[in-house]
Amino acid sequence: MKLVTLAALLLATSSQLASGYAIKGDTVNCRSGPGTSDKVVRTYKKGEQVTLSCQTTGTSVSGNNLWDKTQHGCYVADYYVQTGKNGYVAKKCGSTGGGGSTGGGSSSGYCKSVNAASLNLIKEFEGFVKSPAPDPIGLPTVGYGHLCQTKGCKEVKYKFPLTQATAEALLKDDIPKYTCLGNYLNGKVKLNQNQWGALVSWVFNVGCGGAQSSTLVKRLNAGENPSTVIASELPKWNKAGGRVLSGLTRRRNAEVKLAKAPTNAQAYPKCA
Repeated sequence: MKLVTLAALLLATSSQLASGYAIKGDTVNCRSGPGTSDKVVRTYKKGEQVTLSCQTTGTSVSGNNLWDKTQHGCYVADYYVQTGKNGYVAKKCGSTGGGGSTGGGSSSGYCKSVNAASLNLIKEFEGFVKSPAPDPIGLPTVGYGHLCQTKGCKEVKYKFPLTQATAEALLKDDIPKYTCLGNYLNGKVKLNQNQWGALVSWVFNVGCGGAQSSTLVKRLNAGENPSTVIASELPKWNKAGGRVLSGLTRRRNAEVKLAKAPTNAQAYPKCA
């Protein structure tokens, strides 16, 4: 009887976890969610074996938008895992697996970019870094807030040291990752280009995971006025390590000011 129980247990376990796969990047980040802006939970070294509990879609990395949830409960871009294929090798993560959107999803027509005013706001507060260097909390960044995904930021296609022009090009390449907000809104929300840009700037700063679970998103999906919600919720995101930071306070104020600037150009659910 014990042998039967053990066999059943092993079978159940093998159905939940895919076989071990080797990490193929030098130092690969495992994140709290399936996106390059989500918090780094741990790192894996090249050749280290991981098992996959499920897979989901997220930020595209070198053309592959699949992410693998490992035995440690965090997510690695499938691009860095030697699974032997770009498709699914494990079950899809459920709605509680960290990869699903909230609020019922959105229209595919929302903007994957931001207007010039929004881009300039992000550039102002991220600051220009011409070669990879640790940011104030020790994470390696380059350009206008690009978080390095590999040692020496090898994934960046522009030559170091960056110029302000190539840094802006890199920022424009990165922006679509932070329009993840569109996946968390229910499609009934209406945002203009300035409101959208202000919120993308906020997501760029706090990450997709923070935005997804935020009261701000819940209030927007509940049908509250976007101007009211943005002015009320954004200023709350001015702390780091439990302390209010003047730089974050200034950034939130600038984002609220941008969101209040009138424009007829729409960004969500349809991009004008």
